[in-house]
Amino acid sequence: MEIKVLGPGCPNCQELERRVKEALKELNVEAAVTKVADIAEIGKYIMMTPGLVVNEKVKHSGKPLPRPEQIKAWIQEENK
Repeated sequence: MEIKVLGPGCPNCQELERRVKEALKELNVEAAVTKVADIAEIGKYIMMTPGLVVNEKVKHSGKPLPRPEQIKAWIQEENK
C-alpha cells in the first residue's frame, strides 16, 4: 500500500501525516507513507491542501482534517 500526504508542511499537513501513521499502527498495516511538498506534484491530485492519496486514489482534500476513524476506514478499504 502506498499513501501520500500532500501539503507544503503546514501544521495541518503535519497533523494529517501523524494521524495516518497512528492509524496504520493501530490497524497493524504496513504502508509506504510519502510526504509530498512539491506544489506541481500536489496539483496533479488536489487543489487544496492538506490532501491524502491512498493507492493513487484521492481520499481527502482541504479542511477540516478527516477524523482518525475515517482514515482507518480508507486504509482498510484499500487493504483488501
